[in-house]
Amino acid sequence: MQNAKSWSLDLGGRELRISTGLLAGQANGAVTVAYGETVVLGTAVMSKHAGQSRGYFPLMVDYEERYYAAGKIKGSRFIKREGRPSDTAVLSGRAVDRTVRPLFDGRMRSEIQVITTVLSFDGENDPDLVAIIAASAALAISDIPWNGPVGAVRVGRIAGGDFILNPTTEERENETNTLDLMISGTKDKINMIEAGANEISEAEMAKAFEFGFANIQKIALFIESICSEIGRPKSEAIILAGPEGFDETLKAFLREAGLAEALFSLVKKEEKEAAFSDIEKKMKAFVSEKYPETAAGLGEVASLVMDELSDEILHEKILKENMRPDGRKLDEIRPITSQVGVLPRTHGTGLFTRGETQALTVTTLGAPGDQMIVDTMEVDMKKRYMHFYNFPPYSVGEVKPMRGPGRREIGHGALAEKALLPVLPPYEEFPYTMLLVSEVLASNGSSSMASTCGSTLSLMDAGVPIRKPVAGIAMGIIEGNGEYRVLSDIQGLEDHFGDMDFKVAGTADGITAMQMDVKIDGLSPETLAVALVQARESRLFILGKMLETIAEPRKEMSKHAPRIITLHINPDKIRDVIGPGGKVINKIIDETGVSIDIEDDGSIFITSTDATGAKAAIEWIENLTREVKAGELFQGRITRLMNFGAFAEVLPNQEGLIHISELADYRVEKVEDVVKVGDVIPVIVKEIDSQGRINLSHKAAVHRLETEGQPTEE
Repeated sequence: MQNAKSWSLDLGGRELRISTGLLAGQANGAVTVAYGETVVLGTAVMSKHAGQSRGYFPLMVDYEERYYAAGKIKGSRFIKREGRPSDTAVLSGRAVDRTVRPLFDGRMRSEIQVITTVLSFDGENDPDLVAIIAASAALAISDIPWNGPVGAVRVGRIAGGDFILNPTTEERENETNTLDLMISGTKDKINMIEAGANEISEAEMAKAFEFGFANIQKIALFIESICSEIGRPKSEAIILAGPEGFDETLKAFLREAGLAEALFSLVKKEEKEAAFSDIEKKMKAFVSEKYPETAAGLGEVASLVMDELSDEILHEKILKENMRPDGRKLDEIRPITSQVGVLPRTHGTGLFTRGETQALTVTTLGAPGDQMIVDTMEVDMKKRYMHFYNFPPYSVGEVKPMRGPGRREIGHGALAEKALLPVLPPYEEFPYTMLLVSEVLASNGSSSMASTCGSTLSLMDAGVPIRKPVAGIAMGIIEGNGEYRVLSDIQGLEDHFGDMDFKVAGTADGITAMQMDVKIDGLSPETLAVALVQARESRLFILGKMLETIAEPRKEMSKHAPRIITLHINPDKIRDVIGPGGKVINKIIDETGVSIDIEDDGSIFITSTDATGAKAAIEWIENLTREVKAGELFQGRITRLMNFGAFAEVLPNQEGLIHISELADYRVEKVEDVVKVGDVIPVIVKEIDSQGRINLSHKAAVHRLETEGQPTEE
């Protein structure tokens, strides 16, 4: 096409190429971004009319992964079309959303949709990173009002080495990689962080921020240069606003009505909400009286003004007086209590309460075969550790339909899961499948970090030998007039009206997971470094409280948890355990009631809650796979007669030949004169020849029994 253009930037030794003019020409902005052979289409569209009033900015961000991008066909036999996005795709979509959303005017009411579609995936360069850049470029060159562009990078680090810019999939999965950090922002500030780490220090994490930010700036400036060449003038968006002077008049009324007092009253959450509700009623009455002709259409504007004034008051009080809404000091943690073993039949439980936030996390242990199969565009894998997060409406005193987990629930569950991964015992030492479910029972700030703490308690209660306990804390920042204050353990109001939600989880020795969102355009690496130091102090305090409840994993698992017995056999014997068409292994399972999982290296895992059944299965498998040795004595069952001797089964599926000369200590004319099929006679293993054939002797066995009295083996 005539208008097709491309631009390139060297990024981490690979070409980042942004192209436009070829695809999706009817979108307000459309680009394809290629990094290696990973290609993502980014589109941005703004409606021409205001959408249905929702009380919030109507931005939709979708991340679409296509199996064809990786040359794959969806694994299900019956459904081949991509449907509901995988959890991996949901998390990628959230990363795009959390990056672009803060840079819109919150008063916009034009519907906007950003869609990133993965068209090609090379298995090396992650498409979620490319998707953020594609969304940024599409918005930047469009006529949609937006305060971008942004850039995004990944940062990895091999233990003891330098930081790696945009590590490949292989580098990220390397055992020695201690950091997986995704960071995005504008040319001036960082506005989104997602990280998993293997106990990296706060000082090293701060250096990673600086390293990543320097490369983010390159990308943002690169997109700016493209905009200067082909960017469209920004159009007029639909902005929610009242009559002239409405905001100032209403804010003056709300101050007189006691909004500041309601915000900073030292009462419980429900009492504070009741005070807000009372002020809202007064506000509606005031608007109806003051603006009788337009009052019906000013409800959403009035609510927005009340939110904006609440934000202003919160900033004023904290910045000028170091005063928080519940009277705490800036670094003070709310009261903490915790319990373990609160449910009688579960394998492990942890109940963690911090202020008015409470999470109950339950651990269930299962067999290796209970692992979750993950089949996505990017990976085919099995997960032995899973964390699911549930946020029922009663946790915030609301009535809503239960429709399954949304993006937020999936994101919070993944964060808590990531926090515990580095401390889990290796599969070789603890082959159990571990499923943790966190039920948020009450919420007023950072239920995801409460779930992380509950997970540690629950795993230790279940007897899972984690290396170290993990705790999490949510930090906030209030910024204005060149000043800022870092808040520890933010509650709901501070999250809603504050400038940052910075969740940091880790052990006493370092960070294991991290996530940051902002309400403003971003924060500097230096400010984030200060927040990290305060977060460490808070995390250590919480860890101390948790260890007062349970100091280490229990030595014994719950009596209701299954036990796994591990056997190791010759891999060549696996077929004997499985049998033709699975006949043998299914018979063992049916008759003993156990679960059996077999690895290619000959490892066999027998899982059972019944000791008798487990013992029977072990003996069965040992007999099937045992390799006889010369000199061993058995009771052999005659299976076949030949002219030259008889074959006897000494172990399941293992038989040897008793040559006619070994049937008796005299000359035997016919084999049938001594034995017949079905007879059980003592035999001794004379030798195993070079071809693995077993040679037996009946006469030697009889002689041993007569002279030595050695018992026979079954």
